[in-house]
Amino acid sequence: MSILVKLSASLRNRLPGYDPHAGLEVAHRPGLTVGQVMAELGLAPEEVKIILVNGVSGDTDTALAPGDRLALFPAVGGG
Repeated sequence: MSILVKLSASLRNRLPGYDPHAGLEVAHRPGLTVGQVMAELGLAPEEVKIILVNGVSGDTDTALAPGDRLALFPAVGGG
């Protein structure tokens, strides 16, 4: 099984060919964490402000299970 990763806003531009509608599948393996997935995708922790696993807030140490949905959001500015 795999993890479905969805990237939002500017994070989408970091991966050439990323399809925002389909997301990205990452193979699950025992002990896999959000931080490991981010590292594999080349995303530094400071680039990601919000982490959701199955719609629930998480962090880089959150363990992932087969079939999980991981959503990553950058910090946004505005005013």
